[in-house]
Amino acid sequence: MSSSSKPFVVVANFSQTAPSLISLRSSIFDYEFENGRTYHSMSRGKYAYPNDNLEVERLKLQHHIWLITLNGELACNPEKHKAKRVMDMGTGTGVWAIDFADAYPGSEVIGVDLSAIQPEYLPSNCSFEIDDLEKDWKWKIPFDFIFCRAMAGSFFDFPSIIRKAFDNLNPGGWFEMQDLELPMFCTDGTITTDSALWRWHTAVVEAARAIGRPLDYAPKCIPDLQRAGFVDIRRRTARWPFNTWPQHPRLKEIGRWHCANLEMGLEGFSMALLTRVKGWDPAEVSALCDEAKKEVSNTTMHGYWNM
Repeated sequence: MSSSSKPFVVVANFSQTAPSLISLRSSIFDYEFENGRTYHSMSRGKYAYPNDNLEVERLKLQHHIWLITLNGELACNPEKHKAKRVMDMGTGTGVWAIDFADAYPGSEVIGVDLSAIQPEYLPSNCSFEIDDLEKDWKWKIPFDFIFCRAMAGSFFDFPSIIRKAFDNLNPGGWFEMQDLELPMFCTDGTITTDSALWRWHTAVVEAARAIGRPLDYAPKCIPDLQRAGFVDIRRRTARWPFNTWPQHPRLKEIGRWHCANLEMGLEGFSMALLTRVKGWDPAEVSALCDEAKKEVSNTTMHGYWNM
């Protein structure tokens, strides 16, 4: 989406070495350990998903699936090659920001996240800032392209985030959201409401909604984009099958990788939400996830996510 037409405190910029930042650097690495997983320490408890090595590897895999989905492109923005200043919201491992910086060496790419899980060695035009995007944005220089991928469940007030993105874009700049639509889809009745997969989806969607950070916001975002002032809004959808059940070769390939993505990620998506919000015992969460993993790889069950 393009735009027609403020005070962001950098808590830890990896290029800075001032002694005053030492305590801040220490605190952002002091991760929360809970039920066998680690979570961010800045703005503790906001983001319900882990930041440990297993999640880092899953995020790399997820990036690969997005590349397949977009035929090797990093973004749908038709003017991405023109962007001089780029922000990657919720950069995670930083893989998208690094790839974009490599692909477009004339750009300056800034990745922002609550967790400092990005690599040390970067392209010279890429940097990372550890901060909370729900707080006031303090960047003084606007962006040409703001990218937001897989942030479902991250924000209490997503319309406010969209307005911040609009306010921090140059005239003619672009904002791109890539996310999933939940709950899952199944059009042939092979996944029923008593299946583990359906029960898992229902539980995590309910828990996220209960804390005001919904996982099912993406399909509802267009009116908020319009209210913020965005024009030329384009919606593109794709399917991520849960396994190799589709006949179409590319969907089958996406399904193969997404099956691994879900097997790696189901427990991470669920553990904090279901124990903190619904009061489940960790063993209950693990048991449901184990059941759901078996169904994920069952090619007679034809589930998928719309992206």
